[in-house]
Amino acid sequence: MVTPQLLCRVEDVAEGEARGFGPLEGYRRKIVILRRNGALHAWLDACPHYPGGTPMAWKTNAYLNGEKTHLACHSHGALFDMESGECVLGPCLGQQLTRIALAISDEGEIFVAAAQEEKRA
Repeated sequence: MVTPQLLCRVEDVAEGEARGFGPLEGYRRKIVILRRNGALHAWLDACPHYPGGTPMAWKTNAYLNGEKTHLACHSHGALFDMESGECVLGPCLGQQLTRIALAISDEGEIFVAAAQEEKRA
């Protein structure tokens, strides 16, 4: 059984914002949490353009495009839908980011369990 790991608190991610946390135990990459229309979404910070993924931010927490309408891979300009993780522009068109399942406690703490794809050998 996988032990949930604390990422942050609900109030740590504002509406229209994306932030990276970690990497946590069992992960090679950070986990990006964003809030859009009140809902929280979490993605592995790994653009699918290259095998193994490429980190997407060009500086700390710079995960959105300039208009803040899409997640962006600043390595090569790919844009991803914030809610589905699907690439809508760029060299990985049609591919998707890896969704990370979240659990939110009654106290507002956000937890994640280790993703099987990211387990270290």
